[in-house]
Amino acid sequence: MQVTETLSEGLKRELKIDIPAGDLAAKLDDYMADLKSKANIKGFRPGKVPLAHLKKMYGRQAMAEILSNTIQETTQKAVEERSERPALTPEIDLPEEDAEKIMAGDADLSFKMTYDILPSFEIVDFAGIEIERPVVEIAEEEVDEQVSQIAKNNAPFDAKDGAAADGDRVTMSYLGKIDGEPFEGGADENGMLVLGSGQFIPGFEEQLVGVKAGDEKVIEVSFPEEYPAAHLAGKAATFDIVVKEVAAPGEAKVDDEFAKNLGLESLDKLKEIVRGQIEGQFGQMTRQRVKRQLLDKLDEHYSFDLPEKLLNSEFDVVWRQVEEDMKRNEKTFEDEETTEEEAKAEYRKIAERRVRLGLVLSEIGEQNNIQVTDEELQRALYDRVRQFPGQEQQVFEFYKNNQQALASLRAPIYEEKVVDFMLELAKVTDKTVTKEELEKLVAEEEDEA
Repeated sequence: MQVTETLSEGLKRELKIDIPAGDLAAKLDDYMADLKSKANIKGFRPGKVPLAHLKKMYGRQAMAEILSNTIQETTQKAVEERSERPALTPEIDLPEEDAEKIMAGDADLSFKMTYDILPSFEIVDFAGIEIERPVVEIAEEEVDEQVSQIAKNNAPFDAKDGAAADGDRVTMSYLGKIDGEPFEGGADENGMLVLGSGQFIPGFEEQLVGVKAGDEKVIEVSFPEEYPAAHLAGKAATFDIVVKEVAAPGEAKVDDEFAKNLGLESLDKLKEIVRGQIEGQFGQMTRQRVKRQLLDKLDEHYSFDLPEKLLNSEFDVVWRQVEEDMKRNEKTFEDEETTEEEAKAEYRKIAERRVRLGLVLSEIGEQNNIQVTDEELQRALYDRVRQFPGQEQQVFEFYKNNQQALASLRAPIYEEKVVDFMLELAKVTDKTVTKEELEKLVAEEEDEA
């Protein structure tokens, strides 16, 4: 194998690799010798098939496999010998006009490989990074308010004789029809609906206000255009209603007995759980704020050339999302007071930031031996699978058999672990803020993003 560098410009590399036809012929002979010992061909005893006959039957297929393996092995070896790290899989250019001669063993294998290498940069001292962490102190009143809301949502209902009003629960049978024909999923014998809860499609609940037990009514509504079930989206429908009961909400006393009805041992335990949920909610917002500060600090510190193909790949992902969002929202660039060219320039900056920070985080993780464990990846996979009820096995098999999809689950876990590592070494100062202040900070960041 002879390797000749034909381009070294910035991060771009191009190599010309030549492999003599004799080397390929030797590999073919070895391949055929191994095949001869295993081949079972009618008319020949095992191991006695002439090599010429084997080559006639399998030579082209064998040479195609040899060429594929040789190209893969030589490109990998060439990169390793140069101690370079390609940003993406190298592209191979094999001249088509020589393909038949190479397959026939009449020409050397000569091809070009092009790739971008990963840039080199020094890792900043994390101890010099200063981060302000906004922390919300949860007041007891906040917990009590949430507990009261839980009590309201779990209040008992008592049957009444009067007309249904907002907040009342209506028990009914209903049969949905489109163009006079019942549709799947549109019927229930004992459906319960709290008026004003927004559980049914728009316009349904409002038409039940004023009904009484024993009433029969036909409700006319239209399914929203964005309704999840495509066969119902945007369709006009009627519902034949028979009201069985109207019940008014009672009061749920907030005490230990109420907590026990929820499966907890005491009211204090309920409050503890509620406090944990609130802290978790604000904790995520705090984490978002802290992570954004950290990434901004890194973005300020690092400036280096990026692998062009890696950047283009990331930009394509970003821009495709932009186009899909605009199409879904029926927006144009004029609506956003910009042009396509200006928008592309702005989103390319976003792609540049994402690629640069991705390379920095990857390098930090590699230098500090940060890894995603099999257990962490497995947990992420099961979380993903649970998002598709009824299709769990198909989704599980998809990720198990698709390394790129599996990598998409590993990447965010790896990033969070690297961020945690950096925050342990950085100078982080807590600052007590109100929930409104934290929400405003996070909202401003989202607007900037």
